[in-house]
Amino acid sequence: MIYLTAGSEDAGARLDSFLAAALPDVTRSAAARLIETGQATVNGKSVSKSCKLSGGEEIAVTLPEPDPIEALPQDIPLDVVYEDADVIVVNKPVGLVVHPAPGHPDGTLVNALLYHCGSTLSGVGGALRPGIVHRIDRDTSGLIIAAKNDTAHQALSAQLQDHTLARTYEAVVVGNLREDHGTVAAPIGRHHTDRKKMAVTDHGGKPAVTHWEVLERFPGYTHVRCRLETGRTHQIRVHMAHIGHPIYGDTVYGAKKPVPGLTGQCLHAVGLRFLHPRTGETVELSCPLNEEFEAVLEKLRRS
Repeated sequence: MIYLTAGSEDAGARLDSFLAAALPDVTRSAAARLIETGQATVNGKSVSKSCKLSGGEEIAVTLPEPDPIEALPQDIPLDVVYEDADVIVVNKPVGLVVHPAPGHPDGTLVNALLYHCGSTLSGVGGALRPGIVHRIDRDTSGLIIAAKNDTAHQALSAQLQDHTLARTYEAVVVGNLREDHGTVAAPIGRHHTDRKKMAVTDHGGKPAVTHWEVLERFPGYTHVRCRLETGRTHQIRVHMAHIGHPIYGDTVYGAKKPVPGLTGQCLHAVGLRFLHPRTGETVELSCPLNEEFEAVLEKLRRS
């Protein structure tokens, strides 16, 4: 059971629209079905899908169990940057979802890893996320690490928590940053009206810290390097938008219109450093920017 409270800003909104905005992966038609079947109630009572909220209502929602998704091996090409008996590091392309989820039952990085690694992936992440230690957004490219056994997975997860596992990104942001480097320290949580988005928030957010430095400056744009101190969902995208410099091509936190010739956003995980879970030795890896990112830079350099 999920409990929601309508705020004053929700006054006048239809219940089905409110639920679609508040619940990730729930469309307006799905929200309507929840209301019509009595699985969504207002102040303990069944109502119609067109019920208008006035603010302050307590809304209870019972979500049905999702259809089971079984992650199966699929022969999807992988750009393997590093691999041994314990870990595998892949340069993920833009557009590749990391693990199966509603709307993306297959064709993911997990499906590709199952084909490439067989049954050697760790089971800590569960049946749908075998081996997955951390995630990268679908429209972000670059280095991602997966564990081939539970011992390696637990060790790498601990390094994420104590920041031993370090991740570096490059991005093109909109606008000209005044300083040459800086830090954004602002908690991140779910957006208060659009539950599919994250936002800087003082209510229920988790601590998040992003360090950035300028690499190149162009008229109206800046090429930056970002280092994550924490790993919140959409962290760099949210933090850079928060300081007024959204990622170029990010249609969620920046301009809504896609950039011609750019599949995702100009955000690429260029560097990864971790302590090997078996030997304890430092492993430091890097990968080049993807072709679309490089094309953006070349265009800006010519302008």
